[in-house]
Amino acid sequence: MGFALRVASMTAGWALAAAAQSTPVELIADGDFGPDQTAWGPDAPIVDGRLCLDVPGGTVNFWDAAVSQANVPIVSGETYELSFDASSSPRSVTVRALVQVPSPPFATALDRNPVLGADVQHFSYTFQATQNLDAAVSLQVGGASQAWTFCLDNLSLKSGATLVPYAPDTGSRVRVNQVGYLPTGPKGATLVTAAEAPVRWRLVAESGEAVAHGRSEPYGVDATSGLSVHTIRFDRVRASGRSFRLEADGEISHPFDIDSDVYQALRSDAFLFFYAQRSGIAIDGSLLGAEYARAAGHVGVAPNQGDVSVPCMPPERSQTAYGEPWTCDYTLDVSGGWYDAGDHGKYVVNGGISAAQLLSTYERALHARGASRRALGDGSLAIPEQGNRVPDVLDEARWELEFLLSMQVPSDEPLAGMVHHKIHDNAWSGLPLDPALDPLPRELHRPSTAATLNLAAAAAQGARLYRRYDAAFADRLLAAARVAWDAALATPALYAPGSDGQGGGSYSDADVSDEFYWAAAELYLTTHEAPYLDAVLASPHHTGPIFELNGFSWARVAALGRLDLASVPSPLPGARAVRASVLEAADALLALVDAQAWGQPYAPTGNWVWGSSSQILNNLVVLGTAHDLSGKESYRRAVIEGVDFLFGRNALNLSYVTGYGDVFSQNQHSRIFGAQLDGELPHPPIGSIAGGPNSALQDPVIRQLLTGCIGQNCYVDDINSYSTNEIAINWNAPLAWVASFLADASPAEHASCR
Repeated sequence: MGFALRVASMTAGWALAAAAQSTPVELIADGDFGPDQTAWGPDAPIVDGRLCLDVPGGTVNFWDAAVSQANVPIVSGETYELSFDASSSPRSVTVRALVQVPSPPFATALDRNPVLGADVQHFSYTFQATQNLDAAVSLQVGGASQAWTFCLDNLSLKSGATLVPYAPDTGSRVRVNQVGYLPTGPKGATLVTAAEAPVRWRLVAESGEAVAHGRSEPYGVDATSGLSVHTIRFDRVRASGRSFRLEADGEISHPFDIDSDVYQALRSDAFLFFYAQRSGIAIDGSLLGAEYARAAGHVGVAPNQGDVSVPCMPPERSQTAYGEPWTCDYTLDVSGGWYDAGDHGKYVVNGGISAAQLLSTYERALHARGASRRALGDGSLAIPEQGNRVPDVLDEARWELEFLLSMQVPSDEPLAGMVHHKIHDNAWSGLPLDPALDPLPRELHRPSTAATLNLAAAAAQGARLYRRYDAAFADRLLAAARVAWDAALATPALYAPGSDGQGGGSYSDADVSDEFYWAAAELYLTTHEAPYLDAVLASPHHTGPIFELNGFSWARVAALGRLDLASVPSPLPGARAVRASVLEAADALLALVDAQAWGQPYAPTGNWVWGSSSQILNNLVVLGTAHDLSGKESYRRAVIEGVDFLFGRNALNLSYVTGYGDVFSQNQHSRIFGAQLDGELPHPPIGSIAGGPNSALQDPVIRQLLTGCIGQNCYVDDINSYSTNEIAINWNAPLAWVASFLADASPAEHASCR
């Protein structure tokens, strides 16, 4: 651990804090670092009334070096202001300002990341406490590669503060798809206005010439945003061009293009996200961009302990996680695969759906009318396998499939054929953190039925798609899928608990009937064998209502089975009814799109959920599949209009896809892409989609900033807002599917390779 200066504070207790509700009270002792200070101790490096620390280089986490004062009483409902003056030399450094309980589970009242510079700056943050805490006020300053000097003065935490509300800069009240519109597609915009009557609008070309005009249609108060809005339609505009703007109600929108190529680059960018997330291989900067080059992560090179020989959790830790002891006496080489999201964990249930959706993107090109197989072929992506005569999408999916296979329990062990649920660090690491520098031990977690069936489904699908290119790999996949299916039948209710969340997400799921249906569907489509067909037909999901308006996800995968049964040719009995069920689901989504002021196929009556962007995308997959099955133009138009929300036609006037649009998410929660915290690191690569609004407010940052927010507004582009702003493989996978559909939906046919 690096240098740390931590001192106990005043011990006035809760009575003092309670009094602060009527009279402002200073809760930091000797925050002016004056000559009579006693709180910081005689050895504190105080010079000329400032505390100046020489922070060593080479620390890993923010908390490896810190200045803190403990036992600070925080009272629920009270308002506070944390303020201080600080500087860094010889360069700018991002630090972490916290009001937090300094022990697990680290309940947090305030979490901010000020950027210090050579000049002294004043920083001030207000917040309202939501619970009573015995907290510490900390300035965490570790994690820098090189030594630097941190100087601090006038540290203060006062109760009775006047809250300064967070107000995101949403820019123009005219909200458009900032990427653009297809000449032959729908063209909608949303105007935020309290006007009761229609207002005039005009579409202006880059030259300044007005090319279309009309009147808006009042919508009223939109329930998903709480905003009064009008809608604007300019569908009749077919002219192509760059940098159009829409003017209405005295406001001017962000510029956007109207062109058949607006989504061509997105197809490859969305796929290249997966190369950027690879574990176990050095990332080649000549392929992805020099700023993204990095050493191979978790290959056992110090300080990494690696994924090449990973043991199971020890019994004492599994007792806490599962309520009963469990372990194994073997190790597995589980190197490779994709890092799941913002952490360094690898999870089979999230890897399964992600790999499957990449495979489905390629499989769609084999069967759907108008889909381009060439655009997904060898040479379409800048990845190391380019030029091996295998479609690049299959090469990328294979990187994850090989990892999934490695997670299967060996044949001579208890629970043989089952699949370990996940592998990750035995404790939470800080961020940012290069995977190659992660020093924490890694552990295999107990097998689960859900993980076993994810392998069965994804491997069975892969077996039919790799047959043409690598028969031996296809055989290996199918054999593993069969073994996994049989193991799941033998152990049908081994669940991953929600309590297993130390060092990684739990991905708990106590209903695996949908996983059984999905796995049976893929095994049947690959083999046409009777036992798998019987399992498909016997499943309640085969004819039940599996398509929800809120979308499907890693925990609800029956839709994956139904979509493939509908679109992959097979002798399935009742295939017409299966296809009809997809069209019926698409009709419901079509009505939802038409009813929304923003055109999105998602409008939950309750909370917007964690990963709402992927819920929207998965609903667009249903609509796109319906178009492939029927050729019906209304489904195609709904997909084209549905992505408007993700590219800026929303309450925040923000594109959720990095690098797309004028204003876009770029500080997603990630240990790898930590530019917000370390200027030497990159932002997430172009084509990375943020999780999106989450009205459940499941992280401290979003709770501090947006308590009481409505739907669409519950998002902030902050690296510490993991519940709204994480990146994840299962969110980019449907983006890749939809991007491929959109690229095929436009007349221009050319693969883009960045």
